[in-house]
Amino acid sequence: MAFFKKVKQKINGKWYPRAVTVGKPVTTDQVADRLSQISTVSRADTFAVLKDLGRVLADYMAQGRTVKLEGVGTFYYTANASGKGADTAEEVSAKQITGVRVRFIPESTRTTGNKIATRSLVSNEVFWEEWGGTTSQPGGVQNNPGDGGTPSPGGGSGGHGEAPDPAG
Repeated sequence: MAFFKKVKQKINGKWYPRAVTVGKPVTTDQVADRLSQISTVSRADTFAVLKDLGRVLADYMAQGRTVKLEGVGTFYYTANASGKGADTAEEVSAKQITGVRVRFIPESTRTTGNKIATRSLVSNEVFWEEWGGTTSQPGGVQNNPGDGGTPSPGGGSGGHGEAPDPAG
């Protein structure tokens, strides 16, 4: 079951649902336990692979490659640039790059009409319920990662291009 809360948007005064997360984030140990239960791989082997996954993804992306994990999605780097840009192509250099971000696009399948049929990280059986708790609980409700703190019409839909917050 997924939860939402009602949030009033400052810019237009309208109310929208915003997805919230409840409790502490699921740990690598918990994911390894679950994966080992549904596969033939031991918990220790699963944990070891998960612990090294970030380093392997970073290495491939540092080589300028995207990484597509079947059933999960695609990871890639984007660069943040400083200043106001350059007037000519000759003036552009790597010195303008001030930061790197990891972007993620969930895997999806499309129908013949090019409509999204499924997205791997979005269950077809999501049941939304309004959150009745408070946001002051320790380890309690948090805003949906990647929503920027501002609801959009339809609120926190988790669409393409939203990057999950690992601290979320």
